[in-house]
Amino acid sequence: MKKWVGILVLCLAAVSAALLCLGYWKGSQKEEEQVVLQYMGWGPVFEKEATERLIGKFEKRHPNIRVEYTHIPDGYDTKIDKMASEGNAPDVAMVGGMEAMKLAREGALKDIAKLVLDDPKISLEDVLPQAVYWWEEGKACGINSALETNCLMYNKALTQKAGVEVPSRMEDAWSWEEFVEAAQKLTLDSAGRNAQDPAFDPRHIRQYGVKISMTNSSLISSMYAMSGEEFLDETGKKVNLKGTKALEGLQKVADLINVYHVMPNPLESKDLPDGARLLESGSAAMLWSGQWVLMDLAEMGVDFGLGVLPAMFGESVTISLGEPIVVFESTKYPKESWELAKAFMNPEYTAELMESGLWMPVLKSWYEDGDLLAQWAEGNPAHPEEYRDAVLEPAFSSCQPHLGYSVKNFMQMVDAFYPQLNRLWMGEVTAQEAAELSIREIEKLAEGRYPRD
Repeated sequence: MKKWVGILVLCLAAVSAALLCLGYWKGSQKEEEQVVLQYMGWGPVFEKEATERLIGKFEKRHPNIRVEYTHIPDGYDTKIDKMASEGNAPDVAMVGGMEAMKLAREGALKDIAKLVLDDPKISLEDVLPQAVYWWEEGKACGINSALETNCLMYNKALTQKAGVEVPSRMEDAWSWEEFVEAAQKLTLDSAGRNAQDPAFDPRHIRQYGVKISMTNSSLISSMYAMSGEEFLDETGKKVNLKGTKALEGLQKVADLINVYHVMPNPLESKDLPDGARLLESGSAAMLWSGQWVLMDLAEMGVDFGLGVLPAMFGESVTISLGEPIVVFESTKYPKESWELAKAFMNPEYTAELMESGLWMPVLKSWYEDGDLLAQWAEGNPAHPEEYRDAVLEPAFSSCQPHLGYSVKNFMQMVDAFYPQLNRLWMGEVTAQEAAELSIREIEKLAEGRYPRD
């Protein structure tokens, strides 16, 4: 009997060997083949380390894929633009939103909408609409790794000392005049006098009431969101700037610096800490910035609170923004690249980035399902009790996308406006004068709108 068993085993082994030679097991061999993907990104040290851990998890779930990660801390868009033009682009990358739109128009990026359509495990209906970058009708160049939005953050010790209560609910939002008054109470000179005191010395300020810490593109986007106006006219070739409420809004911001002395100008800001350190050091009492600062505030142990933005024109309105994960057209592995891109949208991979306060999810279910929401937005130092009212509620009920999602060449247009904007912040020109001096160069760049599917 043993003899026959031995002969049978030998026969089966021979047949298997023959089948292997004939290629019958080629499919399983293909699954074993190693794919190497190049991924590029930027961000602070924590984000870099979290990305490394994300990639580690991804590789464990996809043993046939190895990811080589390149972190570029400075000059990112310039470098990746150069790499794309030279044919050396990575397979997958986080790219600035407006840079992604440019690359897509140049044919350098895959259509994410098509990749989603071919994937039975995900639908664009699962994704927040404000997180998708559409560059042509029905064509998307990327989906944000995270939703981002703006809010007020403040040092509780400083506001309590001044008797200022920052509203955290939209229905209680300050009017612009109330916001200015609060900022005056929170601005102190070297003698401890606030900006409402007739003897206040604006030349020697030790604590500012507020710092608006945003790029010019985000600030302009915010002014148009607050005013409810369109940046371009119906033709897409003319810019609605002169005589608009949005321009009035830019003047109001400049007045915080040059009339009320409650906010530092660009030169003064260079001598101050930035972001969370501004609140931690007591250099400013309030910070108007992106919610990603919550991570640093929590890590520093700052006793901070959150508030809704002031209602400049009758309603508190914020903006949404974020940087997309893109797949380059040049990749040899589109399927595997899409799997990696999806990982950056999946909180199962990015939970620590959500809990830290640096990122917010882009999948609807992580807001709509109370249990999933609680996993990242409750019970941790980066998300105080007023987080839902001050950040989440405005982000979904009173929010407009950054203009980079819809206006072609928006970054270049902002750059054309920058010299006069800087003069506005320094008190050298009015907002109306800045617009008149810049509008011709800005309008040369107007090429219409991107679709917002």
